[in-house]
Amino acid sequence: MAMMPKRVKYRKSMRRCRDRKATKGNYVAFGEYGIQAMEGGWMSARQIEAGRIAATHFLRREGKIYIRVFPDKPISKKPLETRMGKGKAETDYWAAVIRPGRILFEIGGVPEAMAKQALARIAQKMPFRCRMVHRRPNV
Repeated sequence: MAMMPKRVKYRKSMRRCRDRKATKGNYVAFGEYGIQAMEGGWMSARQIEAGRIAATHFLRREGKIYIRVFPDKPISKKPLETRMGKGKAETDYWAAVIRPGRILFEIGGVPEAMAKQALARIAQKMPFRCRMVHRRPNV
């Protein structure tokens, strides 16, 4: 089942597209390896779920997968062949706002070669370019 918030303050939100780099969630925090977005945009709940399924299917319940994004933005869309006006449309799907540099998924508890393949499968499902990153050593 696709992710979505249990409750929101406002049913519909403005589109807003900002091109700044991510300042939060831009480093590997939970696992050893992660996948980082190199471009910004919206990632739908279905795309997040597709990435999760692709990774869990490949890893066969080994290791742990951490999802670092959550779809909390309602995206509305008018039906086809509808005339203009009559207010804003109802929510069509939920999306996560992704800025360049954001860590999307993390994997821990598996060898590097296996993590690389699993993250490559996730990257194929993403709507923008991604790269694999390692955990930085703690100072």
